[in-house]
Amino acid sequence: MVPVMIGAVVGRAVETGDVGQLIVWIAALAALFLALTFCYQAGARHLMRAIATEGHQLRVDLSLRILHPFRLRTSLRSGELLSVASTDADETSYLLDYVPRIAGSVTAIVVCAGVLLSVDVPLGLVVLIGTPVILYLLHFGGPVITRRVADQQELAGRATATSADLIAGLRPLRGIGAEEAAARRYRATSREALAATLRATRSQSVYVGVSNAMSALLAVGIAATAGWFALRGQISIGELVTVIGLAQFLLEPFKTMAEVPSWVAEARASAVRVGWIEDAPVALAPGSARLGAGPHGLELRDVGYGSLDGVTLTVGPAAMVGVVAVRSSDADALITVLSGGLDSQDYRGEIRVDGIPVEQLDLGEFRRTVLVEPHRADLFTGSLRSNLMCDGVSDDHHVDLALRSSCADDVVEVHERGLDHGVTERGSSLSGGQRQRLTLARALIRRPSILVLHEPTTAVDGVTEGAVAQGITEMRHGTGNQFTTLIVTCSPALLAATDRVVLVDDGRVVATGSHAELMERPDYRAAVVR
Repeated sequence: MVPVMIGAVVGRAVETGDVGQLIVWIAALAALFLALTFCYQAGARHLMRAIATEGHQLRVDLSLRILHPFRLRTSLRSGELLSVASTDADETSYLLDYVPRIAGSVTAIVVCAGVLLSVDVPLGLVVLIGTPVILYLLHFGGPVITRRVADQQELAGRATATSADLIAGLRPLRGIGAEEAAARRYRATSREALAATLRATRSQSVYVGVSNAMSALLAVGIAATAGWFALRGQISIGELVTVIGLAQFLLEPFKTMAEVPSWVAEARASAVRVGWIEDAPVALAPGSARLGAGPHGLELRDVGYGSLDGVTLTVGPAAMVGVVAVRSSDADALITVLSGGLDSQDYRGEIRVDGIPVEQLDLGEFRRTVLVEPHRADLFTGSLRSNLMCDGVSDDHHVDLALRSSCADDVVEVHERGLDHGVTERGSSLSGGQRQRLTLARALIRRPSILVLHEPTTAVDGVTEGAVAQGITEMRHGTGNQFTTLIVTCSPALLAATDRVVLVDDGRVVATGSHAELMERPDYRAAVVR
């Protein structure tokens, strides 16, 4: 409406020399600018609030899906899940920005065409016919852009996943001297992502350049035609000013409409990746069975998973049993199976708690009863207190006992703020031994009926290891305590504290007995003697 009103000022005031009309139309023009400013500010404020709200809701929803207690069945790695739940969620939410811009551009083009028809029918027809023709020609580039943007975002997600894996495993990589190999792997993945980004950017740049050129030619054609009509006296000077202004104004909606396929391609590619998580099926289908009062026993019957090949193992109620796996892959597979994160179709055999198959147990009941503490457990950003008492436990005496039993009390005492000492992401501000003892203390604080530990003392010295073994025994199997503990370890100190030790080799149980009895076997001795 600005070009229309300027044309009215020229036609009704400037050409006629009417000062009164000039004042009226300038006042109307000022009112129009005030209305435009208010509408733009209000619209932009609502739009950004909508985008931010939708992005937030998407991120929360994706996080809930990723952390679903029944576990999603997806091939995406943690870094890719992070990329989808952050970058792709934001990109998808920007569709809310594109819709009103598209609607505004269509409205602008239609209104301009109507005004031009009122000035001169051929001028209006140029817009009404030329715009669909340009958009039709440009739509052929849409599929190419969509495909290349999708490739770019997928490869960028892989690069993010690779970098997240490298950061998480940086210390082990340094320990084995594999930094250069890891760097080469990331470099190759990053180059693929870069090449895909360049291909997508080139396609988008060519597309935008061609679309802008075609839009500019259409606007120039309208302006030139209007100039010719003005020379012939078919339109007035005021109408010429209006047409020239509209021709220049039309460049913006033309540009917007030309860029729509590129915008939609990015939002759609991100939305597809979001859909991978939203539509991913859950892996677990637990039952509703409940357990009675503890202590509870744990039993594996002919379990096969990964490198395990028919493991049968029984841990009686209130017993403390050790498992020595000659091959680390067997230990990892055993911990994965016991964690409760696998569907019954993912492994063979049965896992029972108090004689009830785990797939028949209520998931909350299983989580409360069985706690599996992996070898590499994470600490989270916050404080020592928030990491240790994540389930709301507030019994200071019990916390102190767990800290002493895991030999983590000195980790707390060495810091001036004690339990309120800050912890950085993944506990990187603490040493490996400190992290290991704190995660063990966290597991002991939970006091689960069945606790499964995987190599809880690999980062501590021999003296501390013996103290930890004694602390676990006293806290879980001392007077008045009837808990069940399974420790997968090669630590002689921990194994000596157990009631019974099971030796696993080549995926099978090959021997059972006390630590002292099994020390007579060369294979067992080779596995545990340091």
